[in-house]
Amino acid sequence: MSTGTTPERLLLAGGTVWDGTSGTAEPALADVVIADGRIAAVGTGLDGDREIDCRGQLVLPGLIDCHVHLAVSTLDLAAQLRAPFSLPFYQAARNAALTLAAGITTVRDAGGADLGMKTAQQQGLFAGPRMQIAITILSQTGGHADGWQPSGCDLPFLFTPHPGRPSGVTDGPDEVRKRVREVLRAGADVIKVATTGGVLSPRDDPNHAHFRGDELVEIFREARAAGVPVMAHAHTPGGIRDAARTGARSVEHGTVLDAETVEVMATNGTWLVPTLSAGHAVLDPDGIGAALSADQLEQGRRLAAGHLESLRLAIDAGVPLAMGTDAGVSPHGDNPFELELLVGAGLTPAHALFAATGSAARLLGLHDDLGTVEEGKRADLLLVTTDGDGLGLTGLARRVTAVFQDGRLVHSPAALSPGTVRSH
Repeated sequence: MSTGTTPERLLLAGGTVWDGTSGTAEPALADVVIADGRIAAVGTGLDGDREIDCRGQLVLPGLIDCHVHLAVSTLDLAAQLRAPFSLPFYQAARNAALTLAAGITTVRDAGGADLGMKTAQQQGLFAGPRMQIAITILSQTGGHADGWQPSGCDLPFLFTPHPGRPSGVTDGPDEVRKRVREVLRAGADVIKVATTGGVLSPRDDPNHAHFRGDELVEIFREARAAGVPVMAHAHTPGGIRDAARTGARSVEHGTVLDAETVEVMATNGTWLVPTLSAGHAVLDPDGIGAALSADQLEQGRRLAAGHLESLRLAIDAGVPLAMGTDAGVSPHGDNPFELELLVGAGLTPAHALFAATGSAARLLGLHDDLGTVEEGKRADLLLVTTDGDGLGLTGLARRVTAVFQDGRLVHSPAALSPGTVRSH
């Protein structure tokens, strides 16, 4: 005979539920019941032990950002050099809290967060999204993770290597094989490799494909042996095709695409994580753009010119899409702005939201547990005030009234007012 107690049932009553199951899903009035950290029921006329009145609010799956850098708080190199070694870890905790408050309950950290940060979040030492982590960015000498300067100084690019975060600069089949193993040993859930240069790194060019075939084969072989996916930083067609053909789970940025490249991606089932927010942030003269050199800004402008056209080409070719912001380059806590940019590129609001929910969960291999409002899934949910326009996404982060993670209320801008939560 069981001696356990029945879990309390929390009823989210009368909200407009958008379930995240597809890019064509329609919102509908429904109740959602949470019990023991999971969604116990979705429907109408449901009951619970406690009730939150959700009339006039959207009920959404917790959002997933597939490309963040929680350990990056500034692109100002001088500020990075002045900062004490441990300061970025405390800043990362703040960045994680901002991200969670914006409705992002899960992230894939694309370089910077280490196993200690992931473990601290899991143990509740700070509030933040659950993490998949890449630890570092693998790049060739003179590539995206190489901070060598013309003066001869070798400065950290975005984050300093330490015992839990190996340097990502590596060359040759034997060395890259060992480096992948070191990153896996450090706790990586995903291997990140730069198959082109970048915009912000000092001595590379995003138009150049990086790593040769034998190096890529070894990187992907080691990742497959460990059962982890590979995400590829790549801006231009040559490096994007190399990554997709070698087995990349996703291409990050994909700023310049052509018909051949999107065909290769679609054929190989390679996801695109377009990070439109990063390009927007780089070109904002009142934002991080103020800390960039004239060369970096010009390089960013050249790439950004065709980014939306490339995204539309990928969508038309059937390339799967997942949301990523490159937060750290773009502001932490403003992650849902990416949804507005996706809509501006021609996606419907439902398609944009799907990229941040059901599709993103599938990219990260979390679709059995997360990404949709369905019975049995983890109760990662958002309450968002409606803007009178169905699934209108404008200013979504500012309209979040509650964030639930595993069924627990982990953020509410103002504590739910008396009468909002009723006990039955």
